[in-house]
Amino acid sequence: MIRVLLVDDQEMLRMGFRMILEAEDGIEVVGEAGDGARATQLAADCRPDVVLMDVRMPVMDGIEATRRIVANDPAVRVLVLTTFDLDEYAFGALRAGASGFLLKDVPPGELASAIRTVASGDAVVSPRITRRLLDEYAHLLASSGQDQPAEAGATFAALAALTDREREVLSALADGLSNAEIAARLFVSEATVKTHVGRILAKLGLRDRVQAVVFAFQTGIARRDGPNRSS
Repeated sequence: MIRVLLVDDQEMLRMGFRMILEAEDGIEVVGEAGDGARATQLAADCRPDVVLMDVRMPVMDGIEATRRIVANDPAVRVLVLTTFDLDEYAFGALRAGASGFLLKDVPPGELASAIRTVASGDAVVSPRITRRLLDEYAHLLASSGQDQPAEAGATFAALAALTDREREVLSALADGLSNAEIAARLFVSEATVKTHVGRILAKLGLRDRVQAVVFAFQTGIARRDGPNRSS
């Protein structure tokens, strides 16, 4: 059973999500919150597997709530809810540790599927949306990657552990490519790409491919004006 916490300042919207999810097998709504502060408290009390998180809320916004929830329990997965598919608030939540984001008008089947996906440890940001996010906000990623000396040393050591092929896969992830597209680019199988992605995440201590994309831009492995960037 996947335990879900609903977080949105609109009660009617929470009610709608609850109705959808309660009709799904294997998903249980364990709590609701109308602001980020309450969400942080409930996440500690209810220990959900997945949090559906609005970003623009009173008291505490979803970005700070996401940061606190993930820091308190890295096993919790956060799915950001947003009205627009290019929302700087949603992007900030991804940087804070969210595993993806959904539009608030997401079809019921896709909502349930997304929850199951992140609960299994993967991320929910389609390659198309990843490209658009990076095109819009790559400069913010680059400017946020100024590590302190100790952090920079740890980052260098982690990068040094990657093989040349793993660096190629990481760069392709930063281009917003799916596993199938990476396989075609590198002339390998999708299964091989999946294996490489898993090893990259393990070596770098990252949660999912969304975090890998952020890492690639912050460390300079990928750049918006690099030769591999496309629309």
